[in-house]
Amino acid sequence: MASKLSTRAVTTLSGPACRTVVRSSAIESALLPRRALSTSTEEAPVDNRPRWSYTPERAKAPFSLRLDSKRPPFSVNSDPKILDQFYIRLLGPDGDKVLSDEVKWLAVTHKSFDQGRRGYNDRIAFLGKRIVKLQASLALVGHSAAPPSRDAFGRKPFRHPALEGLNNLSFNTKNFMTHKSKLADLAQKYQLQKVLRWAPRMPLNLESSGLELILAHTMYAIVGAIALEKGGNVANQVARERILKPLGFRI
Repeated sequence: MASKLSTRAVTTLSGPACRTVVRSSAIESALLPRRALSTSTEEAPVDNRPRWSYTPERAKAPFSLRLDSKRPPFSVNSDPKILDQFYIRLLGPDGDKVLSDEVKWLAVTHKSFDQGRRGYNDRIAFLGKRIVKLQASLALVGHSAAPPSRDAFGRKPFRHPALEGLNNLSFNTKNFMTHKSKLADLAQKYQLQKVLRWAPRMPLNLESSGLELILAHTMYAIVGAIALEKGGNVANQVARERILKPLGFRI
């Protein structure tokens, strides 16, 4: 009977008595999970849509995390022509050709949009902020400061042409000239809010949702994107001519 069931008998000795353990190898092997071998040579279909225009299928959740949300929907721009018009306003003629299509969208995308699944501009904004701050410091140092007040004891401080603008380079002065509120006002003059991609916490109150900070953040991101694609010299020129000069810096 054991041979018909394809079983294996194992005899073990334990003291004076003998006992036989029967292991059903055929049944056990049949119950083990088996991995099917695929002989298909078909590949996954290639999506030719631009990366900025859709959410990857594998990044989507099987259900919405915002159940019974009462927040009204907030629409953003998806027209490349409107985006190109913004870059022309910001960078001048042919400004829409300075950056590649994918980076143009990435630079105006905040991490709140689509939960960051299409990329966002945090890293290039960090680089752009460093560039703008450096150019602001150079612009302040390059111009002489107001003459020092007269000393009560008649003492004369050391003077040198290379140090004339050093008094301008104070922490408060630079931060005041490049404050986020000033950058946000400049961004609105360029109509950046029309192409900004973000998801405000309160769609009916954009100011309380942090619009001012996000506009300034996006201006830095555009400068950082230009630095990566066109180099530091072009980014420095854009920071001086298109941002710092309208803010009141003497360039």
